[in-house]
Amino acid sequence: MCELGPLRERREAMELLAAEADRARAGSGRLVLLRGATGTGRTALLEAVAEQAQARGTRVLRARCSPDDEAVPFAAVLRLLSLVTEFTSAEPCPQQGESAYDRTYAAQLWNQLRAYADGEPLLVAVDDVHFADESSRRWLVDAARRIDGIPLLLVVTERCQYDIDPPSDGLAHTLSPTLVRTHTLAPLSADAAAQLIRSDAGAAKPEWVEDCVRAGAGSPLLLRALLDDLRVKKPAGTLPETVPQTCAALYPGAYPAAVSWWLDSAGPATAGVARALAALDGDVLDDGQGEGTGAELLARMAGVDPARVPGWLTAMTHLGLLRTDPDGRARYAHPLLRDAVVSGWPSVRRQAAHRTAAEVMLRRGDHAEAVAGQLLRTSVVGVGAEWATAVLLDAATVAVRHGRTDDAVSYLRRTLEEPLTPARRATVLIELGSLEFAAARSSAGIPRLAEAARLPGMPQDRARAAVALGTALALRGEGRAAVDALRGLDDQLADHPDLIRLLQLASALLSDHDQVIRQEAYRWLYDTAERSPHLIGTAGRALLVRYESTAGHISAATAMKRIRELLDEPADPFAEPFLLGTAAAVAQWADEPDEAEGLVGRGLAGQRPSLLHPMHPALLNVRADIAAGRGAYADLLADPGAWQVTETRPHRSDPANAHAHAVIALVETGRTPEAARLVDSFDLREARDSWELNRFLYARGVLRSASGDQAGALADFLECGRRQSARDVVSPVVTPWRSAAADCRVALGRPQEALALAREEMRLALVWNTPRLVGRAMRGLATATGGRRGLELADRAVRILRDASAQTELVPALIAQGRQLSAAGDRARARAALREAAERAERLGAVRMRSLAEEALPEAGSRGGATALTGWAALTGSERRIAALAADGRTNTEIAELLHLARRTVETHLTSAYRKLGIRRRTELPAAMGERAPGPTQGV
Repeated sequence: MCELGPLRERREAMELLAAEADRARAGSGRLVLLRGATGTGRTALLEAVAEQAQARGTRVLRARCSPDDEAVPFAAVLRLLSLVTEFTSAEPCPQQGESAYDRTYAAQLWNQLRAYADGEPLLVAVDDVHFADESSRRWLVDAARRIDGIPLLLVVTERCQYDIDPPSDGLAHTLSPTLVRTHTLAPLSADAAAQLIRSDAGAAKPEWVEDCVRAGAGSPLLLRALLDDLRVKKPAGTLPETVPQTCAALYPGAYPAAVSWWLDSAGPATAGVARALAALDGDVLDDGQGEGTGAELLARMAGVDPARVPGWLTAMTHLGLLRTDPDGRARYAHPLLRDAVVSGWPSVRRQAAHRTAAEVMLRRGDHAEAVAGQLLRTSVVGVGAEWATAVLLDAATVAVRHGRTDDAVSYLRRTLEEPLTPARRATVLIELGSLEFAAARSSAGIPRLAEAARLPGMPQDRARAAVALGTALALRGEGRAAVDALRGLDDQLADHPDLIRLLQLASALLSDHDQVIRQEAYRWLYDTAERSPHLIGTAGRALLVRYESTAGHISAATAMKRIRELLDEPADPFAEPFLLGTAAAVAQWADEPDEAEGLVGRGLAGQRPSLLHPMHPALLNVRADIAAGRGAYADLLADPGAWQVTETRPHRSDPANAHAHAVIALVETGRTPEAARLVDSFDLREARDSWELNRFLYARGVLRSASGDQAGALADFLECGRRQSARDVVSPVVTPWRSAAADCRVALGRPQEALALAREEMRLALVWNTPRLVGRAMRGLATATGGRRGLELADRAVRILRDASAQTELVPALIAQGRQLSAAGDRARARAALREAAERAERLGAVRMRSLAEEALPEAGSRGGATALTGWAALTGSERRIAALAADGRTNTEIAELLHLARRTVETHLTSAYRKLGIRRRTELPAAMGERAPGPTQGV
């Protein structure tokens, strides 16, 4: 028990005891039984009563019973009487076995006590009588029947708590109610506990006090132990700012020791249920009472009678140790209390209980992740059953589907601790290694993939492992090691030409990360295609189409004809992802975005995002290229976590395609400072050679050009071109670096150099011959040429791009046309072109292009901008409709459904409207729009 100091909420008990003491001094004694749960302060109350009695001249005899007393008859009574020297002459107790209860000896002890009480009032205080030996308990009951006429008050404390094992009869079970006064001590209320804490801790914050109250669970014992630990942890007796969540943060450990004492007092059955509940932490419990409920789960884990568990949960909730959460589940009142309960459980027993929990949960139909959560805690004892492996794999699949990579990794790691066939182990290793590598992008996962590739098993599994391993190595910049890993299986797969072909395709695709290996891979593809076309399959031939497209050897029409023919041929399941990804890239270059999007969708649907495969990032890159071609800047910036610069990752070395698109999208939407921060977060001096680095150099050039650094931009565009040309990427289908460099040279006053670049771009564009590419190249040539010929080229570029609906290229073409017309003196046509450019840029959300058009208007004789830049008049028709609906209280989803738009389109228009109206949130719309706003359904 604990020393409390001033007693709290014990007035009723003290008044009862004072009245009984007065009655005893008057010559009429009685038994007072103080009952209460462990830690409620029975001992402190008994000691306070004894001190009060002594202060009033009453003699006191005290004894505290012990579990060790059960082996010695009358042990508690002898301990009680031995405190008074006058009674040391009592004869020794008979040895156990002569008589379970020697009445003669009992009478002798009683006579001695009575003789002592005849002289003056006497208080006999017996603590923890539930531990007393049977002879002492019987003697105390007999004494209670005899003290009515004696000035003797017998005060006894007894533990009274609902335990899993039914308790034995209490001391007063056979006594008449007239012979005994019983008082049950309740736990401290929250207010009393808070007062106790403040009296000890001083001016503590309310939330700190509340934390202590919950951790103390209404028990003076736990509260005092907790405060002792917290005080020791800080110098000069001060207290820490927060209450710890785990016992590891406590020193010297009075609190966990007190919790252990409470569990020991409750018995092994109750302790087992308490620890099972702590181990589960309520996550899989309900408030049911029948088969398959939380009560049965706890009972099975602890090996106890399930019928008594609901009663125990209710009792512990009333005591304050447990609390019911909003879902009706019983949980410990504080994490520190839960940790103290579970930390005393031996590891092997705890894990065995978790295995039992998993079996019960599986039988009652809990979802896979809940069952797997229990299996994660059984790594020492394991399970060794097929059902455990199946559950863990199912849970990993669910976690991957919902984007919880860390959870999936935990399930798969745990799966490896179960007995697995080589084939099953290879499958787990491939998925686990893929997830680990994707999460860290370091060496994590590579050893697992290497092990999977070495395991004996199905050839398909070894090929998948090699592809995953090669992908990981290539992404780390180890192109040669990636190809070696793929080709290392050629001899072992000699009887499986389809798998060898798959590995060759993967080698060719992964070689994009290394210039030298790329040349080797495509040389092999060409040589094999000439000798034995069937050996490279449809996917291999598609890769050759892609190569010829970027090398400027074939037109878009020819490329798409070949690709569509290949798509019509029977698909090899292993090679199909390569075919679909390659076909999607060619279709996107060929100005077939809808077809490309469909191919991307098919390719991603057949991919497992948890497995490393070179086509998965390739398909995502094509999807981003499609969005960029459509000017869907909001889509490119929809995931800020993928591109934003944070304190945790201020510097990076290897940019990805997504970073390049993000830089350009930020520039085009007027967020140049953010684009600059993103560019500055990469140290390109340490970047590995790759096509993605080339894309990023182009994007940095766009940023520098928009910022007025034409010389820096020119250097980036030329470096991009040099690197791409070295990789045989000559066509502008990938990046129009020549047109961009030509614009820089014009701005720097070097028109002849600009013209050479623009003419070469035009020549290559005519080879590919799509409206977007030809129109873009012609716009660049017009700017470099100037004069009447330049104006003719600009007019043709606008016509070509207008017919092709290439908005992202039409806007700069209109600006170039407007400037050419201004230079030629045709200001009316110039104003029309520039105003159209501004309006189209506004619809795209292309802030930079709109600004360029606005800046050029004065040269065309316009006294004002194309439209208002701020306020209600600046809003486009679409923005007005959407803003009005939003002001009327419609959600973005509702607006999108009403106007048949994508939700992201609605968000983009609203963001633009906020900027023009000078507001920051939706609630400001009505006031900003005022009386100008049309009704919410007008124009819909």
